[in-house]
Amino acid sequence: MTKVNKKLSAELRDELLKILQKRFEKNKSRHKGIEWIKVQARLEAHPAKLWSLNEMEITGGEPDVVGHDKKTGEYIFYDCSAESPKGRRSTCYDYEGKESRKEHKPENTATEMAADMGVELLTEEQYRALQELGEFDIKTSSWVHTPDDVRELGGALFCDRRYGRVFTYHNGAQSYYAVRGFRGVLSV
Repeated sequence: MTKVNKKLSAELRDELLKILQKRFEKNKSRHKGIEWIKVQARLEAHPAKLWSLNEMEITGGEPDVVGHDKKTGEYIFYDCSAESPKGRRSTCYDYEGKESRKEHKPENTATEMAADMGVELLTEEQYRALQELGEFDIKTSSWVHTPDDVRELGGALFCDRRYGRVFTYHNGAQSYYAVRGFRGVLSV
């Protein structure tokens, strides 16, 4: 991972906050009972998290608030783009999967990209919760956090929505497809 200054310029910060506020107001059903002013105050107090949200945004994730942890005070953001974020597709699941390929290795992996962005992959449960908020990944699919026991056997999990249902599947962690990316989660 390259050392990066994880702080946005004032101009980029203001631009991102406007984008997030507009999305927040447009999709109120995703975060009933949550006030933007409180979310913004929390974001402004955590500039590294704002940087991560910007990474989610510039890779096509369209992050939005989907919950509030009353114990920690954190707001939970998921990638809410209609399809798997375009800037994060064609990735193997992880480094080991990528290295196991004999040829045609992709440029990156889902787990490495997520770590570089400062986010985590959605779990299967989080992915299903996202699908309660709308219909996502109708044409694409998204890698999800894979339990160690599956990963130790060489597999990795991904999800999508087809035929009005949410499906969880498996593939070898070394596989990658132009229509498979990953969705991130960030708590601020």
